[in-house]
Amino acid sequence: MKVIIPLAGKGTRLRPHTHVTPKPMLKIAGKPVMDYILDDLQQLGGVDQVIYITGHLKEKVEEHVRGRYKWDQVFIEQKVQDGTAGAVELAKPYVHDPVLIIFVDTIFDADLSVINRTDADGIIWVKEVEDYQRFGVVVTDKDGNMTKIVEKPSTPISKRANIGLYYVRNWKLLFEGIDHTLKQPANQGEFFLTDAFQYMIEQGAKIKVIDVEGWYDAGKLDTLLETNRIILEHGAATRGVKGENSTIVEPVYVEEGVTITNSRIGPNVSIGKGTKVEGCELRDTIVGAKGSLKGATLVNSMLGDSVVVENVTGQMTIGDHAEIRADARKG
Repeated sequence: MKVIIPLAGKGTRLRPHTHVTPKPMLKIAGKPVMDYILDDLQQLGGVDQVIYITGHLKEKVEEHVRGRYKWDQVFIEQKVQDGTAGAVELAKPYVHDPVLIIFVDTIFDADLSVINRTDADGIIWVKEVEDYQRFGVVVTDKDGNMTKIVEKPSTPISKRANIGLYYVRNWKLLFEGIDHTLKQPANQGEFFLTDAFQYMIEQGAKIKVIDVEGWYDAGKLDTLLETNRIILEHGAATRGVKGENSTIVEPVYVEEGVTITNSRIGPNVSIGKGTKVEGCELRDTIVGAKGSLKGATLVNSMLGDSVVVENVTGQMTIGDHAEIRADARKG
């Protein structure tokens, strides 16, 4: 089985962090978002080759996965950002058997082993949501097969959101559908992979719809912090963290070489390697590696690597190497 992973996007909703770090490599509970999915693939087995569709900061993505994963890997740059159909089409020369397509800006709980037991032409995984207007939602027939995808519906035709995880057994029909899609007028400058799935259905394909137990978004700051909280609560936390004259409110994740003094940390805080925290209160916050925090009281914040933050109170998001200092005598 081949796996296609499109990750060419610039991650504009997570700037300034994505100016220097590809969105799939931002860390949640000390681990890059994309690694949660790739580690699941290693456990699944049966993967012959992973095809990465790269773009923004592609060198960092290549360096990371080459050093961590041993399967055959192909890297293709998407030079024109023309949408998800265009991204997957670039992998066509390498696909000669069933394919798994994964968009890695989310984390999901899904039993991927079902692909070894299905006789359907494909599988699309979904998650029921209340804010269905934000997503492409999947409509099914009485047998649980997809009939159509509706982008951002104004009425609750379905609440089962497309999460960006697909298995396609009929790969020839998929690329026929992509070719058809790319010949149509673009939708606000983009060609959507979901239109290729719609084409498959119209040609008689059976695409089974399966609900996932969990789906955690990492595509913008508030959802990334919420996903950090969920992952910590589900067991990624570092237990028994101690600091000098400090209070630790679990769950938290603290990497090697972190020093904590005279502080209150947690809940839902991740701190990267080598960061020094002194006289701070941190809650619902992600802090990168090799930073220095003094006298800061932060909530719902995300700080990059090698930052310096002193005497600041409130909510903030700052990128790598930023320095913010306030006069401790004021206020």
